[in-house]
Amino acid sequence: MKIHYGPGGWVQWPDHEEFSIEFMRLLGAAQEGGSTVSECFLAASRIDPKDGGDSWCREWIRMANLSNERANAVFERGHVLTAQSNWLRAINYYQASTFEFDAADNKHQGVLRTMRTCARRYIAHLRPAGEVVEIPWLEDHALEGYFLPAPAASDPAPVIVCMGEPGHRKEEYLFKVARYARDRGMSLLAVDLLGSGTGTKFDRVVGRPDLETSVGHVMDYLTMRDDIDQHRIAILGDGSGSSFVARGIAFDDRFAAVVCDGGIWDMHERAFLRERLSQSCAGSETNGGLPGRRFRCPVLITMGEHGWLEPDHIADLFEQLKIDHPDISLKIFKSSETAAAQGHRDNPTLANEFIFDWLADRLESVSGLTGRRRKSLIFPSRPSGWLSQDDSLAE
Repeated sequence: MKIHYGPGGWVQWPDHEEFSIEFMRLLGAAQEGGSTVSECFLAASRIDPKDGGDSWCREWIRMANLSNERANAVFERGHVLTAQSNWLRAINYYQASTFEFDAADNKHQGVLRTMRTCARRYIAHLRPAGEVVEIPWLEDHALEGYFLPAPAASDPAPVIVCMGEPGHRKEEYLFKVARYARDRGMSLLAVDLLGSGTGTKFDRVVGRPDLETSVGHVMDYLTMRDDIDQHRIAILGDGSGSSFVARGIAFDDRFAAVVCDGGIWDMHERAFLRERLSQSCAGSETNGGLPGRRFRCPVLITMGEHGWLEPDHIADLFEQLKIDHPDISLKIFKSSETAAAQGHRDNPTLANEFIFDWLADRLESVSGLTGRRRKSLIFPSRPSGWLSQDDSLAE
């Protein structure tokens, strides 16, 4: 089989799906500053996916080290912006090198420590500077996040919380979504479930049945900050496993808007189990894994046409959700416009533009003003004839 561009994006190694999917993500990150296309293909030319991942790890670590060394060198000469660009790429390449490692692997741990150093150097030299924050959660395990204040904000600003599915690391949000929040006058809190370590507690943490409790602790932390508008806090739950974010939102009515899977993955898993177990064993139907609860804020679900779930199946589950959660919208990206791969890996830019425009509209609508729409910090001005994205949402 030959390298090709398929309906779900670029396929570098047709016989090695996992490597191809990760490579697609790396290519997609180029337009967000997380890689360069030339560096991606140079590394790929040296990778043999048949060797069990040895060359994969070696080449992405090599590319990451080059970016990190370049960043440190130009930083010493006073070129902060160039250093930041290279630190972002190093973060992504280091992360890519570890995706086949066991979390407890010593080499894995060393790579992640270097990646985290790059992230800290990057946020320390933003204007205004970012912060590394600790958020209490479990008795022996605090959450860790990167807080990036809104630029030039004199008043409390709206904030977007980014939480990925279990296993996703907060560092990727520095190149993936940070600019979309900052360009719209929003602060950003990137947080993951893995804490301040490098992953040794991964299995113990992500296997917990109560991951959704982390969401409330993040909100508790934000409400204690005086630079945050507590009425304009939204959350982006990234990835198909983000049903834990949906569950957390259903039990916390302080959020103004949410982008996540809306509980669709939970619903899909229950349907799968019902096919194999009797009704008495599988339990009764519940609201998307959210029994007795309703979303109290607008919810957006975005999916790719060529993701893990078929579009028709997604539409059926979505219609079930709307019965109990009427203020919920669905956007399925078609292969004709890209962003149609799982997690929008093939074109994260298109998905992020849509998502952050939707978030900006919802946060503006709860700004506390009534009557005519105001000119907000999120959109300092809008051209006449500006149209809402709602026309393209499933009703």
